[in-house]
Amino acid sequence: MAQTVHPRDPRTIGMSLEEIAARYTARFLDRKADWDAFADARVEGYRRAQHRFIGGGGSGKHDDPNAIPANAFTLSIMYVEPGQGNAPHTHEAEEVFFVLKGYLTVFFEDETGRRVNVKLGPWDCVSCPAGVIHGYQNESLEPVYFQVMIGRGQPDLMGYTDPSLLAQRDVHLREPKA
Repeated sequence: MAQTVHPRDPRTIGMSLEEIAARYTARFLDRKADWDAFADARVEGYRRAQHRFIGGGGSGKHDDPNAIPANAFTLSIMYVEPGQGNAPHTHEAEEVFFVLKGYLTVFFEDETGRRVNVKLGPWDCVSCPAGVIHGYQNESLEPVYFQVMIGRGQPDLMGYTDPSLLAQRDVHLREPKA
């Protein structure tokens, strides 16, 4: 008989293996592209779609019943068309970008506005430390798909450096997209 070394996650106690396998599996075909996942996604130049797999993915939408329950991190797949990206922001935990298809320019920025760009292609990865201003832009001619992980099961909303975006960072949670 197999013996476990680590205690079972309390959320799975009493669940059958079939129930665990069903609840902790997420398929891309079952994901819905959320084009209103972030406050800045309503702004031209920052339009993108989030496909949630584990948790809310930093969007503040922690109640997606189709996502795998988050514990220590979130995981989403982002779809970004050419010329789009996201606004400079920070998180309270590290954020990781792992490119699956296409090309992405990730930037790191300091409080003076100085920026360093890192160009990523398929299977390239970057980790953005907590509290460091960062973001990304698709400067290529093709859409990009990449994986995003945040090192917290229920991360806070993005901390935008633009005061008007920061003031409206929860608008996508309060009102439906027009």
